[in-house]
Amino acid sequence: MSDEMDEVVTSLSEDECWDMLREEEFARLAFRLVDEVHITPINYAVEHDTVLFRTAGGDKLLSVAMGSEVALEIDRYDEEHARSVVVRGSARILGEDEEHRAENVPLRPWVGTLKYNVVEITPRVVTGRAFHLSRPWLHLRLHD
Repeated sequence: MSDEMDEVVTSLSEDECWDMLREEEFARLAFRLVDEVHITPINYAVEHDTVLFRTAGGDKLLSVAMGSEVALEIDRYDEEHARSVVVRGSARILGEDEEHRAENVPLRPWVGTLKYNVVEITPRVVTGRAFHLSRPWLHLRLHD
């Protein structure tokens, strides 16, 4: 990578990635269902070194039950900076004896649908990048 690129894009440490994951609660979850890749928004919470989310029956739950690998991605940005964290790993439905773990973290449904199933993502890889944004078009002035 060139020196110029090093200044614009930097890797986040694993600790920085986990800090950002703990600070956010909205993500996109990518999963495979048979031969299709799906992506959907979820709210989540971090518990120790795993990610928990709730879901109703449907494609997400079916994918997890089938043993599909998943990826979870979060972003944060402002006028000058952006950060992105990606978690890749396995997901499993927590049994009745473990579901209480979701009560120990701030994991509540954002919408009024019932979501009885608690899913745990165990990360295999956690990576993140930070970007210094230039976006010159934001500074352009149109002539009258």
